[in-house]
Order: sequence, then structure tokens, then C-alpha cells
Amino acid sequence: MAGPEYETDIKQLTATMHTIEQVLDLPAMKREIDDLGVQVAAPDLWDDQANATRVTGRLSALQGQVDRFEALRGRIDDLALMVELATEEGDAESLAESEAELRKIKKAVEGLEVRTLLSGEYDEREAIVTIRSGAGGVDAADFAEMLMRMYTRWAERNKYPVEVFDVSYAEEAGIKSAEFAIHAPYAYGTLSVEAGTHRLVRISPFDNQGRRQTSFAAVEVVPVLEQTDEIEVDENDIRVDVFRSGGPGGQSVNTTDSAVRLTHIPTGLVVSCQNEKSQLQNKASAMVVLKAKLLALKKAEEAAQIKDLKGDVQASWGDQMRNYVLNPYQIVKDLRTGFESGNPQAVFDGDLEDFLEAGIRWRRGAEKSADN
Repeated sequence: MAGPEYETDIKQLTATMHTIEQVLDLPAMKREIDDLGVQVAAPDLWDDQANATRVTGRLSALQGQVDRFEALRGRIDDLALMVELATEEGDAESLAESEAELRKIKKAVEGLEVRTLLSGEYDEREAIVTIRSGAGGVDAADFAEMLMRMYTRWAERNKYPVEVFDVSYAEEAGIKSAEFAIHAPYAYGTLSVEAGTHRLVRISPFDNQGRRQTSFAAVEVVPVLEQTDEIEVDENDIRVDVFRSGGPGGQSVNTTDSAVRLTHIPTGLVVSCQNEKSQLQNKASAMVVLKAKLLALKKAEEAAQIKDLKGDVQASWGDQMRNYVLNPYQIVKDLRTGFESGNPQAVFDGDLEDFLEAGIRWRRGAEKSADN
């Protein structure tokens, strides 16, 4: 690749970064970081632990977003300088290094550009993720735990705080269900494309005859609500049960009945929380999750009504959205986007960026088709 061609690509990347900066409103993000920094410095911050967790988590996530943007912009500036010097000196080796760096930067900019597609009503919110084991017995429970690890590892890779509300462990291995929040801007918009039924095919480690087993797990993603969201919950519609927290094998986490289960009688929605030592704190956390699910239910009902009015459009998500095949070959394939990876272990270790990007672009295309 010649010097002028590099310059054209670099100019295009610079223009794209400028557009991304405007869409993300980087100055507003920096102002919010300054405001959150003042709150974090307050001596009474941890008097309200729930608010402190929210404030510190959002500060960390926002700072991470700004740092990633500015680091990427710095790499583009460094690349431009490298190309200029290499072209002047006719340094073929440096030009080859520049080409490799250009490819990496293009991929990183494409990933950042996906953020600009997240313009839904709740896309910028934090996310509550629920995972439930499905058909497949102990393999399904193990698969559900693998998925929980996958999403928490993805969050860790991005330095997003994770708050686990509840985990229901299966008797032999794995989990029956889990509920956790990922505290990061746009976590809901990003992870909402993961909602649906996930399917695993492998040689079962729990089958002494070494047979291949297919198992399923369901993933649900809802946005964390804010005080301005209009969701009224009548206390008379909620049944509150308290119980003792427990871990794998029935091991006691504490010796008091601090865990809380809320049942919303009109809808049948059930939410449990046992991550705090205080019954009141667990009830407050469970109420946050319940309200988020009630909002999601309301939106789903509204969407169904709109779909009935508009007729059958091919923009709906199928129940089974991704296959993880470990035997007789190894592949992870998204059935909606067609994107696939031949490295399932990396995916289970949290390498989800390409799947998320493909899902977000697919959803945007589906929404545009539905609007036409």
C-alpha cells in the first residue's frame, strides 16, 4: 500500500471518529465524569451503599468509554506520523507495520461506530441479565452456568462492574437460574441482542457412556429503570417471602432469613435477591429487578399490539438464536446474523464483541425493514 493510500484511509478514520464523538457527545460524558467525581469524593458516599455502587460503577464505565475513545484517536494520530516518516525515508518495514496497525485500528473504529446505532429508548441504560437452564437436564444447568461466566467475563474484559442478585444452584452441577446487573452505559442496548434461546451440542461430561447431548438455556435482558420511569407497583399486588440464603450443595451463606423473594401476583413474575446481608437491602434490590421486568413486559405487550396492527413483518427474533457446537466439530454460530466463530473457548471466555456488533447491525436493519 502506497503512502497516499494510507493518507486517504487515515483521513476517513479521522472523519469517522469525529462523527462518533458527536453522536456520543464526549463533552457531555466528560461533564458527567466530573460531576460523578465530586460525588465519589463526598465523605458520606457509602452511607447509601446502593447509590454508592451505582455512582462508582457509572464513573468507572464512563471513564473507560472516554479512555478507549481517546486512546483510539491517539493511535490514529501516531499512525499518521509513522506513515509520514516511513514514506519520507522509504522505509518498507515501517510501512508494513503501519498496514498491520491500520487493519487493527479499522476494526476498533468499526466496533466503536456500532455504539452510534444504539438509539433505542432504553439502549443507554444499564442491563439486568437473567439466565435459566432449559431442556437437557444437568447439561443444561451446566450450560446456564457457562453462559453466566461468559457474560461476566465479557464485562470484566470491558471493566464493567457486575452485581449478582441471585443464583439458584442445581443439585448435581451448574445453575437453575441466575440474575445479575451489568453497570455500564449502553449495557442494555448492547446485550439486548443476546436475548433468546441458546443451544449447546457436546459430548456430555455427565454421561458415563460419552454420548453427545443437546441442551438449552434462555437469556433475558431488561434495562435498569430510573426514578423518572413510570412504573407503578401496588404493594398489595406483591407477596413477599423471606428465606435463608444458600450456596452450592446447600451451604449456608448466613444464619438469618435475609434473602427475599417477591411475587407480583397479577403477572406471576417472581424475583429473588440474596446478595446482601440485610433483608431490607435485598428487598430493595429485588424491587429494582421486578420493576425492570414489569417495564419489559409492558413494552412487549405494546410491541405485540403494534405488530398486530401492522401485520406480520419479518423482524421478529426467533427463540433459538445461537448454537454452540463442541462436537463433532467446533463452531459458535448466530442463526440470525450468520456470524460464526471457530473458537468456542474464546467465546465462552467473554470474546463476544463480534457477535454483539453483528447482532446490533442486524437488529438495526430489521427495525428499518419493519418501518418501511
